[in-house]
Amino acid sequence: MTAHDKILAVKDNIARVLVGRENTVWLVLTALVTGGHVLLEDMPGTGKTSLARALARSIDAKFRRIQFTPDLLPSDVTGLSVWNQAEGRFELREGPAFAHILLADEINRATPRTQSGLLECMEERQITTDGVTRKLAEPFFVIATQNPVETSGTFPLPEAQLDRFLMKLSLGFPDKTEEIAIMGRFLRDDPLAETAAVAGTEDVLAARKEARRVDVGPEMMGYIADIVMATRERRDLAAGVSPRGTLALLHSAQTLAWLNGRSYVVPEDIKALAVPVLAHRLIPAQSYGYYLGQEKVMEEVLDMVPVPTEQFER
Repeated sequence: MTAHDKILAVKDNIARVLVGRENTVWLVLTALVTGGHVLLEDMPGTGKTSLARALARSIDAKFRRIQFTPDLLPSDVTGLSVWNQAEGRFELREGPAFAHILLADEINRATPRTQSGLLECMEERQITTDGVTRKLAEPFFVIATQNPVETSGTFPLPEAQLDRFLMKLSLGFPDKTEEIAIMGRFLRDDPLAETAAVAGTEDVLAARKEARRVDVGPEMMGYIADIVMATRERRDLAAGVSPRGTLALLHSAQTLAWLNGRSYVVPEDIKALAVPVLAHRLIPAQSYGYYLGQEKVMEEVLDMVPVPTEQFER
């Protein structure tokens, strides 16, 4: 099986655990192959932890979960140097961040100091303790969650950390048909407990290399640039999309095209990813903290920017 076949098998494997969340799973796999991280903002009980665990089991990855609380320290995430009396030296007791897939549950309940402990991990793929830098395993994929309703006693993520997430997604509630399907699926067995690996972490890395070889024509680069520039020109935004966001959309579009079996990017790839990749990077001009209108602003930008009309059959 090729790397492409194995990633598609991972998608089907996760679908045995989650019901009716194909688009979100597709985007999570896009983020994984692209090499970014995901912020899931949803109500408790919608399947965020199940998604992370099913993904980790499907690619035979080392999985760790951290429950973020106000008393959590940065060392609880990255690790702590302890004295080994027998050997007469300090040694690192690795924290949960030394994993392939890290679930940072309710990340906005931790203090900014602890939140910042993830910054180096997410951006540099490394951890520095006591002056020693250690590389994290690849792939390293953070799925962070936060509850959009219970905001009392929480610490909103600063723009600098929000920008580290490739995508911001939501699973949402199932409809009646999906709810019945969930009950039937979990009536006697736990599909998550029966989930077995269908790929390996090396397949994710191979997929990442293949996706980066997807062609992005000058028209598509121009389309991405037009979308980004349009966000910077809006008066209702204090700041539009940064160059980091531009590259995030570019590389995500390459991955989505690759997942769809194409060797080139088309406008539909960019339009499908613009909201989850760019909306959370927008900074409103006259509000503080969580801004409800980011997705709507991004949709308005997409409606305003002309779509390239070149024929893309190659």
